[in-house]
Amino acid sequence: MPRPARAVPPWLAHALRAQRGPVPWSAVTRGALGGGPLLLAAVLAGRPTLGVVAAIGAMFAGINDRPGSRRASVGRIGGPALAGATGLVVGTYAGDHVSAVLLTLLLTGLGLVAGAVSALGPVGSSVGTQLLVGAAVGAGMPLPEPGWQRALAFLAGAGWLLLLRLALPTPGSLAGGFRFDGERNAVAGVYDAIAGLLDATGSDTATARRAALTAALDHAQDALAGPRLRRYASSSAERRLHARYAAALPLAEAATALAWAGDPVPARAAEGPRRLATAVRDSTPTGPLPAPSRTVPALRALDDALLRAAEAFDRGDGGDLHGRNRSRTAALRTVLGARGREYGMRVALCFGVSAALAQALYHTHWYGQHDHWYWLPATAVFLVKPDLGPLASRVLSRAAGTVLGALLFAGLAAVLPRPEGLVALVTVSGALIPVAARHFAAQTAVVTVLVLALVMAGGEPQASVGRIGETLLACAVVLVAGHLPMPGQRGGAAIRARLTEAAGAAQAYLDHVLGGSDDRAGRWALRREAYRTLAEARAAIALASAELPPLARHADGTDETAATLELLVDTVTAGAVHLDDTGRLDPRHVRRLTELADRLGSRGDVAVRLTPDRDRVVR
Repeated sequence: MPRPARAVPPWLAHALRAQRGPVPWSAVTRGALGGGPLLLAAVLAGRPTLGVVAAIGAMFAGINDRPGSRRASVGRIGGPALAGATGLVVGTYAGDHVSAVLLTLLLTGLGLVAGAVSALGPVGSSVGTQLLVGAAVGAGMPLPEPGWQRALAFLAGAGWLLLLRLALPTPGSLAGGFRFDGERNAVAGVYDAIAGLLDATGSDTATARRAALTAALDHAQDALAGPRLRRYASSSAERRLHARYAAALPLAEAATALAWAGDPVPARAAEGPRRLATAVRDSTPTGPLPAPSRTVPALRALDDALLRAAEAFDRGDGGDLHGRNRSRTAALRTVLGARGREYGMRVALCFGVSAALAQALYHTHWYGQHDHWYWLPATAVFLVKPDLGPLASRVLSRAAGTVLGALLFAGLAAVLPRPEGLVALVTVSGALIPVAARHFAAQTAVVTVLVLALVMAGGEPQASVGRIGETLLACAVVLVAGHLPMPGQRGGAAIRARLTEAAGAAQAYLDHVLGGSDDRAGRWALRREAYRTLAEARAAIALASAELPPLARHADGTDETAATLELLVDTVTAGAVHLDDTGRLDPRHVRRLTELADRLGSRGDVAVRLTPDRDRVVR
């Protein structure tokens, strides 16, 4: 009798999984034009060490060069670059003027701040990472230039790649004008996701399609709401995109209501959103839109939303993004709250211990002729970063990638001419970063080759073996520190904080709908916030569930709570559509809301209450 196959542990499955998709040729081109040419120019000018710092800035900008709009890339690349330059200045002057003990304490304090800031989201995480890596490089990479020159060189490298991002068109973007190609593709993706949800209505894939719609809406909001000099859209093309995004919100609401009902819809219902997606992507007229049947409130809402979308596409007079408007007070609460405290203390512990070990090894001359001790704490920063997967998976991928990259570089360094061979290696590695980003081990291997080539171009001898040893030591530090309980923190506090935030957003949305308000724009904004916070909670729970058992147990049961909250928000959406059509909620909506609220209350994780005046809108 054959033995049943053992399931692969989640952390190992994550380490073996790689993202798929087409090669991002535009990002590959920018990577090739980033660090390599900067290093070549610095070598020709007789200032190779400045070129090294500039190329490091371009490398980090390339890592943050993700798909999206040009406006969003300004914050995604520029904010972390400023943090990295600040870290360089602090690390350089602290490394030159304070003792090893005080330097370790300073770096530990920076780790606490950077970890807390990372709780703000992906950009905050990049800001914290570059702040710490910049501080480690500034203190542990001796260079002849003063700190302010290093910071300017770092900013120049990041700014050069950002300029390439803003100036170079992406393939296929010229037909509709390349300035807003990222925004245009993001909005088109929303209409495609609506069509996908309508196709899946009544099937087992409807829940996954609704999650994909949430992700598409989040991506489009971020693409359209990037930093701007003016408060409102300043061109007709941008106003048109805003109007087309806003027109998608009632369509998404109607599609969600249909998915909640669970009855299959006619195939032609999805044709309208697909034609709207094509019109957005190609900047063409919508043409005639097939109208769905109007047999139930959700289908009538879908038909009405298609008519309003056609009018919005013709007018193009702008529209509200209905996005989250987080105040500074809310951001401060996140940084100082459970998420910020938990992650901040863990980053501070890992970064501080790694910096102390690196300096101890350096001052005891374990490094021999190598004066650069930045590698160990910089490695710890990336290992403790949760954006890259479960902790055990990150450690395994980092160790494997570093060994592969260091051995590959050692072989290449033995045969390549200098400095031209090193410049070529930096150029090729920069081009490979966008492709290697599909897997942490592959990205680590490419970055290892790139950084070793840079420091050798700056005058350091070949140090592949030492870097492997330091990486393995950093892996051990983070693996141990990552599983230690933090003082004053209950296990899973960050997940509970996210669930509490999601429950608060769901409660606000529920109160608005049951209160009978006619403010549909306000309702759409609350619905977007409810789904967005739920998606963030789901992502955090999935990550925690894939950790090793000592950490994964803190996520037990939280996935069911998040699923119940999602069902509640879906039910509120379906009820809102029915309320628009009939002026009253259907009794089955109220029964389902009561059931879900009771289920949440019995679990005890979070609570959602039905407003006392709900009877005003119940038939």
